[in-house]
Amino acid sequence: MHLDHPERYPQRHSYSAAGPHRPDGSRRALRIGLGGPVGSGKTATVAALCRALRDRLAIAVVTNDIYTREDADFLLRNAVLPAERIAAVETGACPHTAIRDDISANLEAVEELEDRTGPLDLVLVESGGDNLTATFSRGLVDAQVFVIDVAAGDDIPRKGGPGITTADLLVINKTDLAPHVGSDLAGMARDAHVQRGELPVVLTSLRSADGVAPVAEWVLARLAAWRAAPAAAAPTGVPG
Repeated sequence: MHLDHPERYPQRHSYSAAGPHRPDGSRRALRIGLGGPVGSGKTATVAALCRALRDRLAIAVVTNDIYTREDADFLLRNAVLPAERIAAVETGACPHTAIRDDISANLEAVEELEDRTGPLDLVLVESGGDNLTATFSRGLVDAQVFVIDVAAGDDIPRKGGPGITTADLLVINKTDLAPHVGSDLAGMARDAHVQRGELPVVLTSLRSADGVAPVAEWVLARLAAWRAAPAAAAPTGVPG
């Protein structure tokens, strides 16, 4: 889990890890949060994941914006999923408040999607654009992806912060822009691995036909592990 690195950043959450079951005893969807700075490509990554996986999985998305539905509207315009599988949360405050400190609105949105659409395999929760400290509560998501982009500067991985150092997957996006902005991709990858140790890092360009493939493969691996995990948390008398 993305917050299982207490040697670097202490727990700052009032929510414990969410159980793997819905009230009826069925296994709930895997929840993956996507965070990162404004303009890093979070919504584009969500859209690309939906296109890559929607024929194989039942997917829903919750977006977060401070005062608008901009990200949800983008997904709707691009028809990446049926409209009933996209929900928008207007946080009205700093984005990380709704994904880390008071997750109630996001949690309600996730649960309402599952109630409305039936069993889901995967729910993607996209944070509003935030800084390098953005992390998700474990009560909301099971894993976190953090997205940065090369145009923001190739020193970003060196700067660290909980988003970069503790996310389950770090995505260095917009690699196609590197020659135009003078970013050193090899250096960014090297610095990211220094900051993250064994935690994975992928470099992506969503302009490529298969640009989201490494992220999609990681999601599928997480989902396989989620499904294979013991169902010990099922309510008494209810099969997992």
